[in-house]
Amino acid sequence: MSALHIIEPDDMKRSLYLSQGLAAAALILAPAGAIAWANEGTSAVSFRQEIRNNMRLCAPGSGPAVRVTVSGVKSSDGIVRVQSYRGIKSDWLEKGRWLNRIEMPAREGTMTFCMPVPASGTYGIAVRHDTNGNGKTEISQDGGAMSNNPSINIFNLGKPSYKKTAFEVSEGVTSINIRMRYM
Repeated sequence: MSALHIIEPDDMKRSLYLSQGLAAAALILAPAGAIAWANEGTSAVSFRQEIRNNMRLCAPGSGPAVRVTVSGVKSSDGIVRVQSYRGIKSDWLEKGRWLNRIEMPAREGTMTFCMPVPASGTYGIAVRHDTNGNGKTEISQDGGAMSNNPSINIFNLGKPSYKKTAFEVSEGVTSINIRMRYM
């Protein structure tokens, strides 16, 4: 039979102080712009990661990732930006709360992107076509679209609920189709 070990209050305080100190050190040492979050028991992930469009990450046997096919790109002018978000109210389309971003020169017609995600779960994808590539939104020229192709109207400033755009990603590659919309 093993001996019973009694934890003294002072030992508990030291453990608490040590764990708080380690957590504070992790925040201080984190790279600039990397904000970590835990997704229900999965490893930590960073927000605001600008990545390349690497289609090999969507090859059979890869994942978790989302193969995003964007149709209806009206011209080859400017930049198309694809961003992934956690499919929750507190993150959806909130400034700085995107996970990964891919930017590519626009190509009229259909474009395909491979968006890796940190783990299987619920996500949303937003697409923007900045037709003059100036980084500003001109409602009369630029296009936009989101996962599940919800209707976008002026009354909600083009921001449908996360519930309308959220979709599930498995351990493998999930394919979605998004239709661009312009005024």
